[in-house]
Amino acid sequence: MWRFSIKVGGIFFVGLTTISMTYRSPLAASLIWAPPTLNELIEEGLVQNKEIQSLEAQVESLKAEIPFAGALDDPRLGFAILNLPADSFSFDEEPMTQKQISIAQRIPWFGKLDLRSQKATLKAIRQQAMLEAKRLELARKIAVAYYEFGFINRSLEINQRLTEIVSQLLRFAETRYATGRGLQQDVLQAQVELSKLLDEKITLEKRRRTLTDRINELLNRERFMAVERPTGLEFMSLQLNAEELTSMALQENPQLRVKQAEIDMAQVEIELAKKDYWPDLEFMLAYGQRDEDRTGRSLPDFISGQVLMNIPLWQKTRQDPKLAATQKAREAAEKSYWNLVKSLPFQLDALITEIRDTQENYKLFKDALLLQADQWARSSQAAYEVGSVEFNTMINAQIRLLQFELKADKYLFNIYKKRAELEEVLGGSM
Repeated sequence: MWRFSIKVGGIFFVGLTTISMTYRSPLAASLIWAPPTLNELIEEGLVQNKEIQSLEAQVESLKAEIPFAGALDDPRLGFAILNLPADSFSFDEEPMTQKQISIAQRIPWFGKLDLRSQKATLKAIRQQAMLEAKRLELARKIAVAYYEFGFINRSLEINQRLTEIVSQLLRFAETRYATGRGLQQDVLQAQVELSKLLDEKITLEKRRRTLTDRINELLNRERFMAVERPTGLEFMSLQLNAEELTSMALQENPQLRVKQAEIDMAQVEIELAKKDYWPDLEFMLAYGQRDEDRTGRSLPDFISGQVLMNIPLWQKTRQDPKLAATQKAREAAEKSYWNLVKSLPFQLDALITEIRDTQENYKLFKDALLLQADQWARSSQAAYEVGSVEFNTMINAQIRLLQFELKADKYLFNIYKKRAELEEVLGGSM
């Protein structure tokens, strides 16, 4: 593990360039809150989704690069013949003729290997955060599609109930008209309402099929499979503290951790660019073997050593521009980070406000409007039967009651949808 700090806008960020060798659990429970059926769908999506699998493979690949990035280059082994006469090619004619074997090792300037290892580790950390962000995004997409699917099924139920009610009212209107106590326009109006409900049913069934296909696509299923509709969803009274949620988002939001890793990577690049002003070293050791000369005299072998280094002679066109570029890259990463830091509280505030308002709307419909609409429907039907109100008033009251019931359900499903969106921004379940 390496520890280093960077200064961003007067604030020091401390980065720990370490990465766990195990993934976070991909279970839906660790991502966003979900009822059991939805939880199973999210788990299936996390396991089967090809993009998630690709990102997981990329994380593993980057982890495997960490030891390589901080390792020395392979040493070089050389073989040579020195000072061999070109006219005779004899090894015993000249005393300086030798057969040589050498080994050389290049050593980067002090600190470069650690910095390269830090850079590789940060790349893996960044990719891990991107993977977690993609998991959250997938979980949210599945949840939103699932709740929309639930609302469409609820709409079809209301449509069926309305169809049954209007059909009964149509028969009642036809009876009254046949006995001379009703109007033909009442019969025609009921028929029009039935036609409208039939058209609505066709649209809703098409939408249900589209959402089922969408869920199957998100789960990466090989064939079409029916989706179990949501049941038993009850009103959740969420107590949302904006300050606490903002603090959680700033710590857990994976997109923010991606940008933090990019800042740390840019700082490492700056340190590497500074190291380029210093030369890398290459050490070489050679052994030269000599044969006996023509007189039979034994000649001693040679040992040679050498140190080579590159000279940063063209720093104005190489090192200086590279350092400037890395500094600009860090500046860009910092601005991107702070832009997200500043926008997160507003995103959270918008979601919190929408959830609170939707909760109030739901309670208004459940506690007041539905009761009032029910009373209106009952009284108007009784009044119509004795001829006190017109057919139009009575049928509108019946339709309005079920429309209010559907509106309340829409608010309920929207609360669940917005919670999923909120937890994606938070970086995990509340």
